[in-house]
Amino acid sequence: MTIFSKIAAGEIPSYKCAENEKFYAFLDINPLVVGHTLVIPRREVDYYFDLDDEEIAEMQVFAKRVATAIGKAFPCRKVAQVVLGLEVPHAHIHLIPMQSEADADFRREKLSLTKEQFEEAAAKIRAAF
Repeated sequence: MTIFSKIAAGEIPSYKCAENEKFYAFLDINPLVVGHTLVIPRREVDYYFDLDDEEIAEMQVFAKRVATAIGKAFPCRKVAQVVLGLEVPHAHIHLIPMQSEADADFRREKLSLTKEQFEEAAAKIRAAF
């Protein structure tokens, strides 16, 4: 079981932003910007493109709803969608509120947020969802 599966199952704490029976969205604990959120399928699949077509379509619709909530919670020019990540063998989408493309540069130094800042960010996204 991957760390993301454990997070979605509630075995590891997370800053939940949204969920349904198939997908789970939570704040990245090493965010590029405040509001940086991960969307994962509850079904454990390593590679995004190993999801079947219907799952990808459903995940995109769910991610769109989360991105809309992020945009309301954190006014920005756009919400970037990035699919990458070799560090966790579980398919995931990064949703990053951005004012410029530099906000989605993974080579940047990550933010260090307090528990309260994470909780506030997640609550804003949940309220907008």
